[in-house]
Amino acid sequence: MVSSIALLFLVLFLTSSARSFADDFIFSGFKRASNLSLDGSARVTNDGTIQLTNETRRVMGHAFFSSPVRLLDNQHGSSSALSFSTIFVFDIITIGTGSGHGLAFVMSPSKTLPQADSGPYLGLFGAGNNGNSSNHVFAVEFDTAYIPGMFNETNGNHVGIDINSIISNISTPAGYYSNDSNKKVDLDLKMGKPIQAWIDYSANTRVLNVAIAPLSVPKPGRPLVSYTIDLSPIFKEYMYVGFSASTGKLVSSHYILGWSFRTDGIAAPLDISQLSIPQPPSASSSSNSSSKALAIKIGDITFIATLIVVGTAISIFFYLKQRAKLAETLEDWELDHPHRFRYKDLYKATKGFKETELLGRGGFGQVFKGVIKDTGEEVAVKKISNNTRQGIREFIAEIASLGRMRHRHLVELKGWCKRNEDLLLVYEFMPEGSLDTLLFDGKTSATLSWQQRFKILKGVAAGILYLHEEWEQVVVHRDIKASNVLLDSAMNARIGDFGLARLHEHGTNPHTTHVVGTLGYMSPELSRTGKPTTSSDVFAFGALLLEVACGRRPIEPDAPPMQLNLVDWVTECWARGELLGAADPRLGKFYDGEEMELVLKLGLVCCQSAPEVRPSMRRVIRYLNGDENLADDVSLVFSERESVNLASGDSCNSSCGIISTSSLNKGR
Repeated sequence: MVSSIALLFLVLFLTSSARSFADDFIFSGFKRASNLSLDGSARVTNDGTIQLTNETRRVMGHAFFSSPVRLLDNQHGSSSALSFSTIFVFDIITIGTGSGHGLAFVMSPSKTLPQADSGPYLGLFGAGNNGNSSNHVFAVEFDTAYIPGMFNETNGNHVGIDINSIISNISTPAGYYSNDSNKKVDLDLKMGKPIQAWIDYSANTRVLNVAIAPLSVPKPGRPLVSYTIDLSPIFKEYMYVGFSASTGKLVSSHYILGWSFRTDGIAAPLDISQLSIPQPPSASSSSNSSSKALAIKIGDITFIATLIVVGTAISIFFYLKQRAKLAETLEDWELDHPHRFRYKDLYKATKGFKETELLGRGGFGQVFKGVIKDTGEEVAVKKISNNTRQGIREFIAEIASLGRMRHRHLVELKGWCKRNEDLLLVYEFMPEGSLDTLLFDGKTSATLSWQQRFKILKGVAAGILYLHEEWEQVVVHRDIKASNVLLDSAMNARIGDFGLARLHEHGTNPHTTHVVGTLGYMSPELSRTGKPTTSSDVFAFGALLLEVACGRRPIEPDAPPMQLNLVDWVTECWARGELLGAADPRLGKFYDGEEMELVLKLGLVCCQSAPEVRPSMRRVIRYLNGDENLADDVSLVFSERESVNLASGDSCNSSCGIISTSSLNKGR
């Protein structure tokens, strides 16, 4: 009996472990979708469909799910692609003869596809990067144009698999296999009626299957395309998923009506009855409009003409005045750095940096909510003023480099703008605000649960590990704190504000000596050396661990003397054997005691005064995940020789001695 129960728990554990990387979402229409990123000609229509292109020549449109999804499993020492499944309904509407050029389901490391071009490139690639292995782009194209002798196309109505290139690895005429007769039925992609598509990739068999059919036909048992490929070398650990479409000399409107996606499983089916069907634009011409125009009296024409002239003059005056207000002069070196926004675009996005759009302010500037007009994307714009003394050219060079980082627990730094003495940083907008606000703002309606807090802490740890070890350079954030931890719509933690971050190569030491940071989070060695390191980030994370668990700020000026410094107070609680007494009283008893104890102890371990005894972020994550026992490594982390016996009454703060092993054991 016992062995049967143990086996059951083992199966459940393995099943949950296999599902730990799963991402899934479903859109039965997009009218209220807030987690989409659109650019180019893409927009969400009033009916709730995504219109990627319209009847405009040589345009392209992209629509991505805002957050990246995990597509590589790195747990076993080697990277292997995860299984994924997606279902979507698309509609290609063409007015007149000819169409162009088609749409594609795409997976990319970035939501902004570099060098992408319209026309036959479908908004995926361009002549400068087509075929480059560094693209790391996977796409399934639904192409409605044919260029003889190019791109491995079978005809002007085909489905193809594209790997880093618009030249398809495999291409086949569009159609589906009947479930009744198993015979292929031709399907016109541009017939102006919705078509459902299924794309499934198995990590075990490394087989990619693609099927399409009209809405009235269930999923075909036999796929249109079945292609064996290992996507592991193509995928990055985190990728963005979405759609791309383009027009050329000929035009079509490309629509996405609904979309379901899942990793490590089968995507949920779409409810077809909830989808809005786009209608072809009606030919709008009135045969009697000219006759009505001729009926206008000469006097009325003169009056209208006068109004037009006066109105035009006034408009030109205000236009020139506004243009002068928004004018900016670029230095030559600014053109060498990517991710630059135009000042007037950010000015319009934030309604002229209006007070009503202000999200917050701090020592380094103000943050405004903005909506980029061309894409409808929500952003946060941080405005830093009087920054000329900080070496702004080098600063922007680093910001441009940081803009290439992508991780699900980092706020995406989308770009920058410099105007006179103002530096503006453009970030992804986080709808749930900062962790600091949710913890301490009395206006919030509910207290963060322990499950939410523990999930947030693990997310922050994963983001810091990426900065320290997993990106191409070592990034020392220098200002890890609750107000720089932002939360997306699913309450996932994202580390923001890289305005203080500094880069250096792996294996080298950072060279900056300018002390910055926030009191309570700054490690004691910074006041002596002025050199931030990954270890000083670990100290700040330790303070954050205690802050989240205790519901107290690292420094409380109005608190009693023994509670002024959070590290000191938790240390005293531990030494008295009352560690859980430091838990946030707002949680009551609704928390996991073992997790709470782990977080409090780990916070003190990270906040040791000697940087060499603090754990790395990789070890911190192993502690949080339960892969290593913190108690097992106490003797390695703490030195009895340098200890201070708190039980004897000696005072200690975050800048003095190291906690003794005996004190640790007593507090367990």
